[in-house]
Amino acid sequence: MVEMRRYLHQYPELSFEEYKTAAYIADTYQKIGIPYQSQVGGNGVVARLVGGQPGKTIAIRADFDGLPIQDEKDVPYKSKVDGVMHACGHDGHTTTLLTLAKVFKQFQSELPGTIVFIHQHAEELAPGGAKAMVDAGILNDVDAVFGTHLWTNTPYGKVQTAPKEFMAGADRFTITIRGTGGHGAMPHQTKDAIVIGSQVVTNLQQIVSRRIDPLSPAVLTIGTFKSGSTFNIIADTATITGTVRTFDPELQDQIIDEMEKIIKGTCLSYEAKYEFTYEKGYPPVINHPEEASLVLKAASQIDEVESEEIVPSMTGEDFSYYLLEKPGAFFFTGAQKEGHFYPHHHPKFDIDERAMVLAAKTLIQTVKLYQEK
Repeated sequence: MVEMRRYLHQYPELSFEEYKTAAYIADTYQKIGIPYQSQVGGNGVVARLVGGQPGKTIAIRADFDGLPIQDEKDVPYKSKVDGVMHACGHDGHTTTLLTLAKVFKQFQSELPGTIVFIHQHAEELAPGGAKAMVDAGILNDVDAVFGTHLWTNTPYGKVQTAPKEFMAGADRFTITIRGTGGHGAMPHQTKDAIVIGSQVVTNLQQIVSRRIDPLSPAVLTIGTFKSGSTFNIIADTATITGTVRTFDPELQDQIIDEMEKIIKGTCLSYEAKYEFTYEKGYPPVINHPEEASLVLKAASQIDEVESEEIVPSMTGEDFSYYLLEKPGAFFFTGAQKEGHFYPHHHPKFDIDERAMVLAAKTLIQTVKLYQEK
């Protein structure tokens, strides 16, 4: 597993450009002897192993795209692709699923039901690969779907999930303020886009703190504020971008409405114009309680694993599209590397590679318990 993961780590590819990785995955299934289909919904690869015994059809998913980040680790297996790295563990996810395929193939005659191995492209970049693969019909005959994320926020040895809400819906927005520029020495002749934009940013903070039920999880984050050209010119335009995270569609709509009111009111008071675009991203990951409970039970039966139910995370994932179609659950496998903790999407991100083994064991046991129920 380590050798495979480190090979993939050295050759990451960006979302929607994962041609060589997809070919590597397909070639591995060719060698294992499991039928597969390439270019599913884009660069996705789906393999199906029909067991020798009757049973249910269970899908397991792993993503395989990288991120536009320069790898700064001082290790022999650092990325060889300039400006691209596996900074979220997708190389480990792919390795885990390919290893599972090899294991299940060895016991094919004894295996009940069918295992569908979903290798998904483009998780990192909306609209993502999951929806396109679901739309291609990969879940049509599936009874349940499971997946895991190697999670460096969690120590090695832990498996975590939640019975319902697990990861938030992830949206993005852009606000463009249009004022009137001018000379820095004559502010009275201008409508300063930086001042107006600053007020918009400040006023938007009222939404979560003062207009949303404090018992309803929500995040509104400003990520960028771009304006101005030089020290003595008052800017006529400011562009603000950010993200909103929620679990509830009604709350999501409320936040959009509140944002529009605040932006409009603030710009009106300064006699400025504005443009507001809001893009709804991945839906929240909502686990199915029975399947989530099954994952925790499976993990608890593995000696090296401590399983626990956790509060939801405000991070997003397009695994949500699978759970909108079929029962299933998504879970975290602790992958924090001792003495080397860097968060996901960090230039020095790395995983405790032993976590891949625990992820595989948990998924194998989950499949076993699901077939027995």
